[in-house]
Amino acid sequence: MKKLSLFMLFVFAAMFAASAISYAQSEPVLYFCEKYDSRKGEVGVSDRFTTGFLTVMVKCDYALNLSDCAVQYDKYNERTGKFDYYKKFYFSVDPDMKYIFFSKNDESDMRFDDPGFYRVFLLDEDDKTVASALIEIIR
Repeated sequence: MKKLSLFMLFVFAAMFAASAISYAQSEPVLYFCEKYDSRKGEVGVSDRFTTGFLTVMVKCDYALNLSDCAVQYDKYNERTGKFDYYKKFYFSVDPDMKYIFFSKNDESDMRFDDPGFYRVFLLDEDDKTVASALIEIIR
């Protein structure tokens, strides 16, 4: 009886793990790097950087169906324990894109000026969240 209970627990745990793995990449993933190079790809991927310019990457298994979108930074306010709006940058992309990098250009500096914790969003044209991630900026 004890072996059967152990076996059933193992089977249940394995099924739970398998279902979690199958959904791990079902949504777009947002992450960060120092820069994107056309030959080398993503350079310096991390979730902790010093102040300055960064590149926001978004990867998905399917077309994102975006044309006009925005990358928004919200900074964590230690006094209130909440995230406050910090900056927003607008971009135009092709709807069939599955892999996009957002970096400094003439309209968007993509700069983090102050150390702290930030919540970064990729927003569609209706300001609905497509993907998000946290990042720490240090001096």
